Amino acid sequence: MISCMINGKQVTAPEGVTIMEAAALNNVHIPNLCYLKDVHKIGACRVCVVEVEGSRNLMASCLVQVRDGMVIRTNTPKLREVRKILYQLTLSNHPKDCLSCPRNQCCELQSLGAELGVSESDYEGAMTGSFVDHSSPSISRDQSKCILCRRCVTVCNQIQKVGALNAQHRGFHTVISPAMEIPLGTTNCTNCGQCTVVCPVACLEERDATNAVWQALADPTKKVVVQTAPAIRVAIGEEFGDPPGTRVTGKLAAALKAMSFDYVFDTNFAADLTIMEEGTEFLGRVTKALTGEGAVLPMISSCSPGWVKFVEHTFPDQLGHLSTCKSPHTMMGALVKSFFAEKQGIDPKDMFVVSIMPCTAKKFEINREEMQNGGYKNVDAVLTTRELARMIKASSIHWQTLEDSEFDNPLGLSTGAADIFGATGGVMEAALRTVYELVTGRELPFEGLHVTPIVGLEQIKEASLTIEKPLSQYSFLDGVAVKIAVTSGFAGAKILLDQVKDGNSPYHFIEVMGCPGGCISGGGQPRKVDDNIRKLRLKAIYDEDESKTLRKSHENPDIQRLYAEYLGEPNGHLSHELLHTHYVKRGKYNQYFDT
Repeated sequence: MISCMINGKQVTAPEGVTIMEAAALNNVHIPNLCYLKDVHKIGACRVCVVEVEGSRNLMASCLVQVRDGMVIRTNTPKLREVRKILYQLTLSNHPKDCLSCPRNQCCELQSLGAELGVSESDYEGAMTGSFVDHSSPSISRDQSKCILCRRCVTVCNQIQKVGALNAQHRGFHTVISPAMEIPLGTTNCTNCGQCTVVCPVACLEERDATNAVWQALADPTKKVVVQTAPAIRVAIGEEFGDPPGTRVTGKLAAALKAMSFDYVFDTNFAADLTIMEEGTEFLGRVTKALTGEGAVLPMISSCSPGWVKFVEHTFPDQLGHLSTCKSPHTMMGALVKSFFAEKQGIDPKDMFVVSIMPCTAKKFEINREEMQNGGYKNVDAVLTTRELARMIKASSIHWQTLEDSEFDNPLGLSTGAADIFGATGGVMEAALRTVYELVTGRELPFEGLHVTPIVGLEQIKEASLTIEKPLSQYSFLDGVAVKIAVTSGFAGAKILLDQVKDGNSPYHFIEVMGCPGGCISGGGQPRKVDDNIRKLRLKAIYDEDESKTLRKSHENPDIQRLYAEYLGEPNGHLSHELLHTHYVKRGKYNQYFDT
């Protein structure tokens, strides 16, 4: 610990922290704009400057490390005036359409103006040219709103390792865009949407699908079916003032019914279905490998569409390692327009399926040619958590007074295994709960069914599970140590895929989620997100799981009934037709190659 003076008060802070961090540890707030904890600190905006005794210049507190004996002032008349000028200069090159902006009242630039006491700019000058890029089905870019904070550049290049966005040109002509300012939709962008989470203004937003959903709800010829992903129920409450990690499953179902959706289903049902299909596929691959028939291992999960697109671009020759399972919400869409449509006597052309997802990449996924059956898209529209919150507010639904409701049947019942799909490591744990019990006839030998080594936010987590005393038909698995790995975010995925590519991977099964922490911090979730918020959402996901009577996917009676009455068996002919898919090789800039 070192000692320094901040605003006339003697304080201590750990050695190596910045002035801003030392101030925060001692309950002193320093205004800032481009800084983002644990993600981005380059001092681009200079709003966080402070006075340091003995220094000729003001110092960017997000960059300069605090030193023993430093005398720091964070709130002098000079600093207040400098910050106002810096803010006004930024505002002079920014649209003044706050009332119609999608970030109105949740804009960091707007909030900073209120904090600094600035309501308008005293400066007028040239404005950056207006350019709106709608080439991506997931993410829109409004270049006129960019403030050059470069947060998106950091998250895309350093955290996600995709590199779709960078600073182009210099000085006043600087723009943040793909190389050569080509449209985002023509690049290797994975549509993960992490750039939309960190953008402080409305430069980067998810492609809005609310109008399409409003139109469907108003169309008397349409039966509008909605489903909601596991991670939504532990995050959407934040949009209405609930603390991070509040479980709102019942309120969520109630809000969707109040919005007049015809059927309200739970994507968790399809998550249980995914485990039956993916677990059976994994068991089949391991069986073939051990009995000499040959199989592609390790098998890698395919629930994250951003991750799938990353592989298609970056490791196209490794596509055979991906599970052939569709993601849960597209499985649900396929079932709604086949099994459920037949059951209800509804023509699939009259059905409109809406998925509420924590993920912007799902918007891209539903437009893939592979995600349709019988000539109908599996899912017609994807709303992010943020979009649904806006629709609930526009419907004049008072969130805090909603009474809990239930999801509709027969596609609304789920187990705890499905809940944990929303967290990194959850898909793997859910699969192991089922596969281990199918092979041995016994429960997974971990306390509370939780595979502790793969729970948490570490970049790469691994575990090994030895099969002991299997059922007779699986005797060849006796003594086999199944090795697994879990990662979230593409930086960790690249490490694991490089091992696969080089033939050095020690694993049998790998789970990858495209967003750091998994779906709990997906590109469509409430802003801002840091590890503290991730941990609260993660805990809520596991609490939801532990609150269930049924906690293993194969125990879901409605899943059992679906196979008995309609699908036949996991990985059977009809299952493959409806619930499985294939992938495409893509070049560096999104072009297709024959597979």
